[in-house]
Amino acid sequence: MLEIKTKAPEFTLPDKGGSLVSLSDFAGKKVVLYFYPRDNTPGCTRQACAFAGAYEEFKKINVAVIGISKDSVASHQKFAEKYSLPFLLLSDPELTAIQAYGVWQEKKLYGKVSMGVVRSTFVIDENGMIEKVMPKVKPDTNAAEILAYLAGKSQR
Repeated sequence: MLEIKTKAPEFTLPDKGGSLVSLSDFAGKKVVLYFYPRDNTPGCTRQACAFAGAYEEFKKINVAVIGISKDSVASHQKFAEKYSLPFLLLSDPELTAIQAYGVWQEKKLYGKVSMGVVRSTFVIDENGMIEKVMPKVKPDTNAAEILAYLAGKSQR
């Protein structure tokens, strides 16, 4: 997993419409980059809906929200339409960004070990540096925790 004060790895991935999006497209803007295991699963849906519910707050403070999973472009499109998700969802089936950010890890579920995406969130500053790392986040509180963190920084 990457650490704060390191350069955020660059990536270019397709969004839910198939258009290519790069991290460098957001130079000069703060980015909340969250990695999640799978579209349409209970935890991932709650997390995405929480970010959707807080989206106007992120927009007010000029922060981009990007969700990344290894789901297909078509899956992202259906997921975004079903839940009216207003932010970017990027498809990473080759695990390019997922591995670059160190979130592809061994997971244990009911004693079975497998590899998968560990739900994690990164705040990337306007210069492309990692400002905050939140590994193993809770889907229901992740968006609110990020907003509280960003609000605390702006009051200093």
